[in-house]
Amino acid sequence: MNEIILDGESLTFEQVVAVAHGKPNNPRIVLSEKAKVKVNRAADAVQDLLKKGEIAYGITTGFGALKDVIIPLADVERLQKNIILSHAVGVGDAFDTPTVRAIMLIRANTLAHGFSGIRLETLELLIEFLNRGIHPQIPEKGSLGASGDLAPLAHMALPLIGEGEAEFGGEILSSKNVLEKTGLKPITLAAKEGLALTNGTTVMTAIGVIQAHRSQKLADVAEIAGCLSLEALNGTDAAFDARIHALRPHPRQIRCAENLRKILEGSEFVRAKDPKNIQDAYTLRCMPQVYGAVRDAIDYVEWVMTNELNAVTDNPLIFFDEDGNPEIVSGGNFHGEPLALSMDYLALALTEIGNMAERRIMRLVDADSNGHILPPFLTENSGLNSGFMIVQYTAAALATENKVLSHPASADTIPSSANVEDHVSMGVTAALKLRDVAENLLQILALELFCAAQGVDFRRKVIGTEKRLGAKTQPVYEKIRERVPFIEEDTLMYPHIEAVKSLVKEII
Repeated sequence: MNEIILDGESLTFEQVVAVAHGKPNNPRIVLSEKAKVKVNRAADAVQDLLKKGEIAYGITTGFGALKDVIIPLADVERLQKNIILSHAVGVGDAFDTPTVRAIMLIRANTLAHGFSGIRLETLELLIEFLNRGIHPQIPEKGSLGASGDLAPLAHMALPLIGEGEAEFGGEILSSKNVLEKTGLKPITLAAKEGLALTNGTTVMTAIGVIQAHRSQKLADVAEIAGCLSLEALNGTDAAFDARIHALRPHPRQIRCAENLRKILEGSEFVRAKDPKNIQDAYTLRCMPQVYGAVRDAIDYVEWVMTNELNAVTDNPLIFFDEDGNPEIVSGGNFHGEPLALSMDYLALALTEIGNMAERRIMRLVDADSNGHILPPFLTENSGLNSGFMIVQYTAAALATENKVLSHPASADTIPSSANVEDHVSMGVTAALKLRDVAENLLQILALELFCAAQGVDFRRKVIGTEKRLGAKTQPVYEKIRERVPFIEEDTLMYPHIEAVKSLVKEII
């Protein structure tokens, strides 16, 4: 993927991920010739409307509640700069570089559709920033998710006009300094351009794409961690029998059961058929049912985000009739409700993975719960040693935090702009919560793998050190042991947890 051609219509999920985590010019972004023609046509239409003296929202009027204020022709360009300056009111930490790169790419693709009225030179400067690794400093907080992601997108646009700050070459510099270093010139915004740059669902889409991609990987890790715990707990794989899941034809449940069978294939730690111990606790037995439902949520979010990648989400939009005459039409494609709902759904789904993982950790450390298959708190001399007791505490704290974070942001709305924008999506809030849930889940899964590996070693002492784990749990166990030893007695634990977390990060 050395080059991505933007046409506003064919940007893919995988391309966004590649650009987000790529480096300057890798892959390189270029505009299609078709997009250039469409962009120029819309920009020319804006200028024609100005010459005719027609009134158009955001071009010759104010914004939001100021929509009825007519702007003199001489002040039209100033109006566009003012929207960038006045809307750049974001607060909090700056977005990480991958998110900023995804934001820039998605915004450029939206504008490449040719319905927004931005000039080609302005769009190409945004793309040039992306290609050269000039990353605007965009604060995370301040968007209501309608009328789009106004505040963060204004911060994205600031360096285009020589304002604000940007990361370049690993340093945070003033935009003027960056432009001087690169020989680029700031632009003077023309009519409609300030609004075109700031109005839309770009920020929440960027976060949604990155987190949905990450969630698929987290679900993969969760399946392996669950299976390693099952092996440590002398569990059975009988509940993953394909015949069971065929009778409840949820496709991702069926796929999850198949994955679990493949992960455990050849395992000598799985319990043989035992009439005195027929079935396991739900967090072992019901992984296909729960994780399959989680995969449903992830796939749904991917579908929503894929649609949004090639959507036009600013306002107003410029259409042309059969004779090529332009018409400016106001609507509400900037409203982030489809994205907000989907990301709230995914945050809830990931919370459920964490809930199951934490309960398996409890079962690993609680000898009464695991039938004394394993010693209390995964240590031989409990009492003197606390072993993994407090590891479960941390997992419980993270799982509980995720339960709080899974309250839907989209259920709330605060009217804005003098009650003209009287219902908002809170889409970026949903996205940020989703990101935090995913980060907590990563930590919980690292804790589970840490505990499960300890449990496996105790079981080896009973069933024999030569016994092998499943086809996919064995290599993961070996990678854990390359970084973390068996814990013989109480020791400083957090470096070991960080070591397993680093392994999970490599996997995802």
